[in-house]
Amino acid sequence: MHRFRQILLVALAAGIAAGCGISRPMNYYVLETPTPPEQPAEPEFPVTLLVARVTSSELYREDRLVFSSSPVELGTYEYQRWAEPPVDMIQDELIASLRATAQFRAVSRVASNTRGDYVLRTHLYALDEVDKPQMAAHFSIQLELYDLKSASTVWSDSYSHDEPVSGKKVDDVVEALNQDVKDGMNQVASHLTQYFASHPPAKSGQ
Repeated sequence: MHRFRQILLVALAAGIAAGCGISRPMNYYVLETPTPPEQPAEPEFPVTLLVARVTSSELYREDRLVFSSSPVELGTYEYQRWAEPPVDMIQDELIASLRATAQFRAVSRVASNTRGDYVLRTHLYALDEVDKPQMAAHFSIQLELYDLKSASTVWSDSYSHDEPVSGKKVDDVVEALNQDVKDGMNQVASHLTQYFASHPPAKSGQ
């Protein structure tokens, strides 16, 4: 079973100019999001994490799948697209992965009506297909944890990895990207819980 869901949209071409009939199918993909467990009554770390919207280049703020044919050249697929922009998917994946640890009081998006203790900022460098020297799925992010109380960055981390692709189809690339993102999020969540374990936050009332 694939670790991602594929949405197939077949668009009928309208009778523009001379009229050409049916257009090529548009394929949409999403990443698999972990299901968070039931939140314990007293989590290990009594903090609320606010996850900021992921920053990135223009390529990853759009919905087209990106590929790299050389170290200095990037391209996009026309008919192979994400169901939503990668920056939004990565934010969702990060929130879900942190919630899945069941270690924090709350993990949510930054919003005007939400108060938190820390803001987690993320920059997406790559989420694309690499064609040379061999086909791989490349995922790269940089993160930093901002302490709202001290107004300072107290932790930073990064993840960059090329996941081998088992086949030559775009489906195979997306499956590898899904695994790469999953591994990256697990690593980030583990490193962040290690930070709080070594820098335990004070509980309410202390």
